[in-house]
Amino acid sequence: MKTNLKHLLNKEIKEGVEILSIGTELLLGNIVNTNARWIAEQLSILGLNHFRQTTIGDNAERLSKLIKEISMRSNLLITTGGLGPTPDDLTTESIAKAFNQKIYARESIWEGIKMKLSQKKPYITNLSLKKQCFFPKDAQIINNPKGTAPGMIWKPKENFTILTFPGVPDEMKVMWEETAYNFIKSNFSDGSIFFSNTLKLTGIGEATVSETIKDLLELKNPTIAPYASLEEVKLRITTKAKSVSEAKLLIKPIKKELKETFSKNIFGEDNESLQSILVKELIKRNESIVFAESCTGGLLSSYITSVSGSSKVFKGGVIAYSNELKHSLLDVPINLINSFGAVSEEVAESMSIGVKNKLKSDWAISVSGIAGPDGGSDSKPIGLVYIAITGPNNKIIKIKKQYNPLRNRNEIQRLSVNDCLNSLRLILLS
Repeated sequence: MKTNLKHLLNKEIKEGVEILSIGTELLLGNIVNTNARWIAEQLSILGLNHFRQTTIGDNAERLSKLIKEISMRSNLLITTGGLGPTPDDLTTESIAKAFNQKIYARESIWEGIKMKLSQKKPYITNLSLKKQCFFPKDAQIINNPKGTAPGMIWKPKENFTILTFPGVPDEMKVMWEETAYNFIKSNFSDGSIFFSNTLKLTGIGEATVSETIKDLLELKNPTIAPYASLEEVKLRITTKAKSVSEAKLLIKPIKKELKETFSKNIFGEDNESLQSILVKELIKRNESIVFAESCTGGLLSSYITSVSGSSKVFKGGVIAYSNELKHSLLDVPINLINSFGAVSEEVAESMSIGVKNKLKSDWAISVSGIAGPDGGSDSKPIGLVYIAITGPNNKIIKIKKQYNPLRNRNEIQRLSVNDCLNSLRLILLS
């Protein structure tokens, strides 16, 4: 049931939106705060400037004080959490206290809760549930079709409005979609949207990227923001426009320039990954691939199989961790291992040939290295990794990588997988 809302504010454009997440479990790290991220995305869709996110525990005094502070600097506050029946659900009463207002029971809400719980008779008489029915006298109720805790839209003072939502993500989202979206759009949005398109790069560092495009980073609309993770750098292009089509036109020349500048480094956009790009390309070529893994222990296979449709190209892999299995499963000669060691260009090459022949595939990638934190030596330090890629014409590409030995085991494994995938991408591009 959708709530029929009257406009509570004038049509003038409001700015300064904050998100407040309430719950001691969030501060303790027991629960990941996905609500704030989701709300932030929705605010971008509405073209609203969102300047601050705060998380606070279940403490009525601190919560009231914070609400008061926010009312002095922002026009719109969106809260999640603390609307339930338990003693630590303090949001509504703390908000009211911040503005010296009383809260009153809404009997219609209480009747609705009892109807929702009619199949759970032991809970109907639990008066703690009635706690969810108390609101300031002039608050507009946000119906909760999925739970028992409604939210509210309340304007306790001039130029300041609060919207409250429960912390349960499914409940919060449906309440937003049924009620909050249209209310915020009508009263706070100027009709613009924020639209973002992210380019993904690998094989290049964030500092190099930023230095190369330092002039573009000064743009005001669109804006470009670099973000780095272990394996990649993201360039998020964001623009404010009246429509998605207008936004894409504004972004188009920026994307073109970036793709020309980083032609070999950009591998995809938005939700694409190296592995999804490779699966797509191999499907297009009608070619298969197999892996022989040592130091990555199956991580490379895990990456490729995370992509829907990978079964069309990925036939399987061999995790040959011991020298015995390298010999028995991949036909790596024992004398080769004895002469050069398991972590060597020669053994990686032999592993790649062996798995390609055994599993009868168009492409094969092998990887062997020292992921640490033990096992390194002066001649073969931690972080040394050899990769070999054998193609349909049996031509072999051999790659040697020396990662920072101060990186931990998982990081070296992930970097190895990334270089396996990116090396094949570059081969296919050429």
